[in-house]
Amino acid sequence: MPQYTAPLRDMQFVLHELLQVETELKQLPAHAELDADTINQVLEEGGKFASEILFPLNHSGDREGCTHDAATHTVTAPKGFKEAYRQYVEAGWPSLSCDPEYGGQGLPMVVNNSFYEMLNSANQAWTMYPGLSHGAYECLHAHGTPEQKALYLAKLVSGEWTGTMCLTESHCGTDLGMLKTKAVPQADGSYQLTGSKIFISAGEHDLSGNIIHLVLARLPDAPASTKGISLFVVPKFLPDAAGNPGTRNPIFCGAIEEKMGIHGNATCQINLDGATGWLIGEPHRGLNAMFVMMNAARLGVGMQSLGLTEVAYQNARAYAKDRLQGRSLTGTKAAEQPADPIIVHPDVRRMLLTARAYAEGGRAFTSYIALMIDRELNHPDEAVRKEAADEVVLLTPIIKAFLTDNGWIATSEAMQVYGGHGFIAEWGMEQYVRDARINMIYEGTNTIQSLDLLGRKVLMDNGAKLRQFGEKIKAFVEEHGADEAMSEFITPLADIGDKVSKLTMEIAMKAFQNRDEVGAAAVPYLRIVGHLVYAYLFARMAKIALEKEGNGDDFYKAKLATARFYFARLLPETAMLIRQARSGSDNLMALDAALF
Repeated sequence: MPQYTAPLRDMQFVLHELLQVETELKQLPAHAELDADTINQVLEEGGKFASEILFPLNHSGDREGCTHDAATHTVTAPKGFKEAYRQYVEAGWPSLSCDPEYGGQGLPMVVNNSFYEMLNSANQAWTMYPGLSHGAYECLHAHGTPEQKALYLAKLVSGEWTGTMCLTESHCGTDLGMLKTKAVPQADGSYQLTGSKIFISAGEHDLSGNIIHLVLARLPDAPASTKGISLFVVPKFLPDAAGNPGTRNPIFCGAIEEKMGIHGNATCQINLDGATGWLIGEPHRGLNAMFVMMNAARLGVGMQSLGLTEVAYQNARAYAKDRLQGRSLTGTKAAEQPADPIIVHPDVRRMLLTARAYAEGGRAFTSYIALMIDRELNHPDEAVRKEAADEVVLLTPIIKAFLTDNGWIATSEAMQVYGGHGFIAEWGMEQYVRDARINMIYEGTNTIQSLDLLGRKVLMDNGAKLRQFGEKIKAFVEEHGADEAMSEFITPLADIGDKVSKLTMEIAMKAFQNRDEVGAAAVPYLRIVGHLVYAYLFARMAKIALEKEGNGDDFYKAKLATARFYFARLLPETAMLIRQARSGSDNLMALDAALF
């Protein structure tokens, strides 16, 4: 059966040795008193909750799934989910990084980020219930009226109520400019919403006392396209005068989707039959407000795949050490056994190291971005906040797409380690593969993220944000370029940095003549830049490991070995990707659509 142990040692390495978060947080008044011991204690307790409470429910929740009662429009989560959520709320976990003004603990995002990695490793489907609530909190915190904040935030922070985002419709997909849900103003200042939404994760369930839906809809005078979308808060139960759940609002679950994975989470078709809602932010500016939640969700989806990558790696590693099959090509390694453990075989190690490298690289990357978000929100220097915000904007689509692509690769490789047993449900590996597949699709497909990165985040500002990030890499290369021990990391890092700059310029010049060049190059381009980020972070981690490998701690030897594997086996993918990106759009667009 599957197993999971929180990777606390590597988390501590990333937070305290790579990112030096205690020193960083001292520059942020809101977090200046937080020390490393407190961070470690929080994560240790979080690891216990993930492994002891959530993880045992993952396999059973997948097998049982959610149950929809069409007559009452209710959904029941799998056995144990509600009790686990109660324990989660009682322990105060929902409030970890929320504003103390609304009952939050005020811890930094970089701590909350690590906690959510563990939750996703333990049980992605369960974690989606509170994860979406946090996005609703962020959106209302940024754009809600004082009255809306007073009514909803404390209950979202405590976990008493949960939240969702209701975006797309059956005919829309990612093109939200086509949505048809209507919002008609009422005399009392509310709005009456009518329409249907699909693919609403955690849209109906029995875990919390109320569900706060954030719904995109059109006002009667709305212009066409995304310029005519407004955002509304639509609670499942209308709060009464005391702020408690009152009258049932006609926003109902019509069905739950039958899915490939994440069976423990209710993915709902939601019908609004004249439901009462209230405008969030300005009319026709709803998509701008919703982007707070959407960007939080995109970071969250990257964390989902990071969590799956880690747990799949842990189980494949354990299996490879125990499973006996064949003999080592260099001679018998376990003479007392009828065969050697399969970890002696080079390609089994390749599969394990692929998952390990993508887990460790993803952990460093997501923690780095979480720290940038803390800077953006809390640093007293406006210039530092601006620089951090630019990095977050640039790298968010990479976290969503690169980590989820890598999660699919890593879970597939981990399942392959098991051979035929990996395809059998009782071992748990096939669930990780199925659950990982959705992460490449929702919250904007990875192609959409790639177009966003190349088209908006890079070309629209003539590469300014990319160059800003590149300056950090350049400074690191210049600082350590003369260090012979670092040459195996610095040389390929400098090389890929130069190639990204040249490729960006080349695509930009082509795009002036033909915008299809952006669409043709976007997906390989994002993976190339993703590898640039990983190469930078692995080089930094290797520098630390080189300095400390002589102290007798095998952790640093393992870190160096993983970094060397990454540079030798994974980074070279960029050579193929660069050729793909440069091949242009003609080989994609020349064939007439009728001939497909």
